[in-house]
Amino acid sequence: MRRHVFLRIVEALGNHDDYFQTRIDAVHKVGLSPLQKCTVALRLLAYGVLSDNVDDYVRIGVSTAVECLESFVTGVHTIFGPQYLRRPNNEDTERLLKIGEACGFPGMLGSIDCMYWEWKNCPVAWKRQFC
Repeated sequence: MRRHVFLRIVEALGNHDDYFQTRIDAVHKVGLSPLQKCTVALRLLAYGVLSDNVDDYVRIGVSTAVECLESFVTGVHTIFGPQYLRRPNNEDTERLLKIGEACGFPGMLGSIDCMYWEWKNCPVAWKRQFC
C-alpha cells in the first residue's frame, strides 16, 4: 500500500472514531498511536496471520490486536463504504473493460484467480492448496 493511502486511512479513522486517538492512561503512560493500531489491522488482513504474530512487530497484545482489527474494519466500512464498496455503474464497467482490454484480456471483468489453470511445477508444500 502506498504511504499516502495509508496515511489517509489513518487520518480518516482518527477523525471518525475516538478509538484511533492516542490516549494517556491513569499513570500518564502514552497508549498506542493510530499508526500502530492501523498497522496491526492491515498486517492481520494482508498477511492472514494470527493476532499473536503481530506482537513481536508492533508490541501489542492479542486482545488489543483483535480490537484494533474490529474497529478498523467497522471504521473503513463506515467511512469509505459508500464511495468504494458499491456496485459498479455503467461508466465503471466501461472503464474496467477498457483497462482489461489494454492489458490483453478483452471482455473480462474481474480478476484472474488461476483456479482453471494447471500448475505443473507446484511446490510440494503447496500441494492441493492451489490448482
